[in-house]
Amino acid sequence: MKVIHINNADSSGGAARAAYRIHHALLSNEICSRMWVSSAKSGDWTVTGPRGKLNKGYSENRRHLITPIFKTMRTQNNVLHSPAILPSSWSKKINKNDADIAQLHWVGAEMASIKDIGRIKKPVVWTLHDMWAFCGAEHYSWDQRWMEGYNKHNRSSHEKGFDLNRWTFNRKLKYWKGPFHIVAVSKWLAECAQESILMKDFPVTSIPNCLDTKIWKPIEKKLARELLNLPKDIPIIAFGTYGANSQYIKGFDLLLDALKNLKGEIDGMEIAIFGQLAPQNPISLGFPINFMGHLNDDITLRLLYSAVDLLVVPSRKEAFGQTASESMACSTPVVAFGATGLLDIVDHKVNGYLAKPFDSEDLANGIKYIFDNPNYDDLCRNARKKVVNEFDSKIVSNQYEKLYRKILK
Repeated sequence: MKVIHINNADSSGGAARAAYRIHHALLSNEICSRMWVSSAKSGDWTVTGPRGKLNKGYSENRRHLITPIFKTMRTQNNVLHSPAILPSSWSKKINKNDADIAQLHWVGAEMASIKDIGRIKKPVVWTLHDMWAFCGAEHYSWDQRWMEGYNKHNRSSHEKGFDLNRWTFNRKLKYWKGPFHIVAVSKWLAECAQESILMKDFPVTSIPNCLDTKIWKPIEKKLARELLNLPKDIPIIAFGTYGANSQYIKGFDLLLDALKNLKGEIDGMEIAIFGQLAPQNPISLGFPINFMGHLNDDITLRLLYSAVDLLVVPSRKEAFGQTASESMACSTPVVAFGATGLLDIVDHKVNGYLAKPFDSEDLANGIKYIFDNPNYDDLCRNARKKVVNEFDSKIVSNQYEKLYRKILK
């Protein structure tokens, strides 16, 4: 059995890391797996990217060529939009290859055109890492048009100008006759796909993102803090994507409100922020901040998760919640809102805390719950147990193999 994974990158971004981990989980399960990307940074011989400076530069900068089209539309939805209009030739490469399955992952930012995706003749498994496949151009939607169809009368009031989302949606309807075999990385995302106009008749399976739990495991807290130069014997909470705090989806505003509710509640608490270096004028969060910078390798991330007492994920929408699963693999509980993909990862008061969506005060209550819990060690053990039992690479690769065999049969 031969599988080709198609993703924009092999190491940059959450979807890239998820796709790369699935690819290697299959290899470990003795399935012939290869990965084709537009941006190859890993140096892995099983990953193929563009060759030559010209091709590399063009592949990585294609998305900038369509910048003018975004000026025709005004929207308050500031997540990435991918019209997928530039011609691409992935279908030719896939159709000529001897692979049995073509597995699409995150193909936004003009990696592949909508028309070209529709030309793939091999069985297609499409692992969804966000909502783009069944929406318009937006990667996450804040309205119900993906359930109703994008028409002239149901456009959100916050959008003006050219209806890029409707135009993109109609092109998907035209070219995607499918059906693709949809894999959603969470039950919430699977339900969305099944409720969508575009993919309601497509076969949908829910398979989570995976981690190699032989690698992803806790490091002794005292050692982890020493190596990261974090203070000892004080409460530390962590959160990521600080640099994306302008994105409504990430819920940074909700976290700010939660932190205001925690002032004076937890003695000596500090914050560890990963994903950004210290800015010139850092915002005040009411607590001392440790800026950890961009942690791109698994070992440093493991150190960070192991060093802190809990991870906060204040997102309004998460297709899965990969940082949450990584944290729990390192025996660190997670506090998040009880919504979207995080519902598959965090079990309320078992391995973390699920706050009422999207109640900042209850998010603060969740942080206090973890710190005040006399059974904190049980929360930590339960967190790792959940990942080992449900998200381990072997378990997930077996689920994919079962799906492949069902399709090919």
